[in-house]
Amino acid sequence: MTALTVRRRRFACCAVLVLGAALGACTPPPARKEAAPARALVWPAPPETARFTYETQLRSAADIERPPTPEEALRKRLTGETAAEPRAAFEKISAVAARFGRVYVTDTVMRRVIVFDVPRRRLFHFGLRAPGRLEKPMAVAVDANRNVYVADAGRRLVVVYDDFGLYLRTVGETSGLIRPTGVAVSDDGERIYVVDRAHNESDQHRVLVFDKNGRQLRELGRRGSGPGEFNVPVQAAVAPDGKLYVLDSGNFRVQVFDAEGKHLRSFGSSGDTAGSFARPRGIAVDRANRVYVSDGFFGNFQVFDPRGELLLAIGRQSAEDEPGRYGLIAGLSVDETGRVYVADQLFNKIEVIRPAAAGRAARERQ
Repeated sequence: MTALTVRRRRFACCAVLVLGAALGACTPPPARKEAAPARALVWPAPPETARFTYETQLRSAADIERPPTPEEALRKRLTGETAAEPRAAFEKISAVAARFGRVYVTDTVMRRVIVFDVPRRRLFHFGLRAPGRLEKPMAVAVDANRNVYVADAGRRLVVVYDDFGLYLRTVGETSGLIRPTGVAVSDDGERIYVVDRAHNESDQHRVLVFDKNGRQLRELGRRGSGPGEFNVPVQAAVAPDGKLYVLDSGNFRVQVFDAEGKHLRSFGSSGDTAGSFARPRGIAVDRANRVYVSDGFFGNFQVFDPRGELLLAIGRQSAEDEPGRYGLIAGLSVDETGRVYVADQLFNKIEVIRPAAAGRAARERQ
């Protein structure tokens, strides 16, 4: 075997999913090879310098299971054993949150949180048993202590679990939440923000702020279009610098608040051009305070700097289930490695888009 062949095999090994720093080293390809595009899919397109590239997708446990050993593969060939079609993990995805190698996905039909535990190569779920039973989990967030926060529109509160899905406590059960559709948490877990969009005819379109013990601290906003007011807010995210970004979908904008609830600025407008919003659905903020907003009409997500200047748009609307193409884009999340996790309700998938720099760094380690 030539040195060139060895290098090529090493490159092929490390081009597949390495979700989170917990995996560290080169990871063998998952069982589902058909998900990978025929050639590298990058944004922006050549000849511009690539900033992001498609990495993989998550649909079932097969996407993170280890590949068969040579002995297992030989046994299957000799016995004629065929693998069963992987069972889809979702019925209706609502939101996604990713951290420390685990990807948490809420499903409003299955009434649970599905977890892709990449370091341990296993899939599990939680939210089916009291007292942590879920009725309509709409959003999910994870803090630096690995606590998981789920906004449940059915129970009208937020349920908090540890990273393995063991129930810890609830938040907001006495605050008169009407329809909590979003939840965000500061990195240290000291501030919990609940987006309560209420009903279309209600004036209680707001964000409630709680401390880590569930005590309500303040209420932000009311129905309206002025600074600090909301019209159908749907999701929120907390930046590393403590600022709160609220996706105010009915006003086609993102509103920014400081840690004390003071309105700082807004950006965005209604339109069908780059930098505007048509049907904004999810929001996330990365470690560099860049803001990511998914849009169900465009079928993409746009990346903005902290001031709201458009940097890049990724993906496109499509009736074909292919990498980088979305039928009904929903929530999204960015983990500590800079990977973006994009939920698609129509195609029942979570796509993983990684920074191009992460791929270059992995190749340089070989």
